[in-house]
Amino acid sequence: MPTVHETAQKLSIMSFNIAHARGLSIYQGFHSTNSIKKNLERISQLIKLHSPDIVAFQEIDQSSHWNRHIDLLKHIQEESGYPHAEHGIHNTRFGRKPLCYGNAFLSKYPISECIVTPFGNRNLGEKGFMDARFIVGFRSIDIINLHLDFGSRRARIAQIETILERIKRFSESHAQDTPPIICGDFNTCSRRFGDAVRQFLIKVAHHTPYTCHPQNKRTFPAYLPSRGLDFVLVPKPFTVSRAEVIKSFASDHLPIQIDVELPGTPTRLNRLGARSLEKGRLEYLPLDKRKPQTD
Repeated sequence: MPTVHETAQKLSIMSFNIAHARGLSIYQGFHSTNSIKKNLERISQLIKLHSPDIVAFQEIDQSSHWNRHIDLLKHIQEESGYPHAEHGIHNTRFGRKPLCYGNAFLSKYPISECIVTPFGNRNLGEKGFMDARFIVGFRSIDIINLHLDFGSRRARIAQIETILERIKRFSESHAQDTPPIICGDFNTCSRRFGDAVRQFLIKVAHHTPYTCHPQNKRTFPAYLPSRGLDFVLVPKPFTVSRAEVIKSFASDHLPIQIDVELPGTPTRLNRLGARSLEKGRLEYLPLDKRKPQTD
């Protein structure tokens, strides 16, 4: 696995809804332990083949009855050899048939901080997002990994308001170098004016312009794609040099991957801070309480 490069100028990001490791079947509970592990190996092989710097997963379980209590993230991390991982649980249910799942990150770069926010408090089907900070060389980059509601346009519109508040706080405070990159399963296409992606792009333009990637591509269902549901939203000053949908039958969603060109010299995480990070001495403030540093 490649090591962290202090002079990194490009970041490769994959977003992948792995559907609880059930592959193309309609329900993960129909699978044996061996069947789930074989599909996890397919997912791991795909990640190793395309070698993204950061992978954002949706529908990934930590310990759920319907996929034999296998820690899916741990299994994929061990198979793919990535050094850093963070699980963001936003759906928990106890009792005879427990559930524990959500989103997750797999990364070649250190994750200095991660905040998990469920959109509600249901114990089945609840969605949410992770807000994580990655240390890429001498800079810090924030990525939000979200999964929006699949059944209600009104719910999706309400859910993106939480993300918009996060962008607004950044715009007002400039507490970090760049606005967060946003990726995940939006459960709606990017062209539908009255739904989450288009409304987000319209509303966020008042604070920071974002672009949506990949454009005019279909990611669902994997066997015969008819809709684009999975996106990476990239703010200025980042630029995108490549965006693609990857052919796969490891899930009912197709993974997407983009290459993001990083902006110029970072200022917030300076060289002194980076050296301290290497020695384990760098302390981090909460995401919304950062103050600009001066050399």
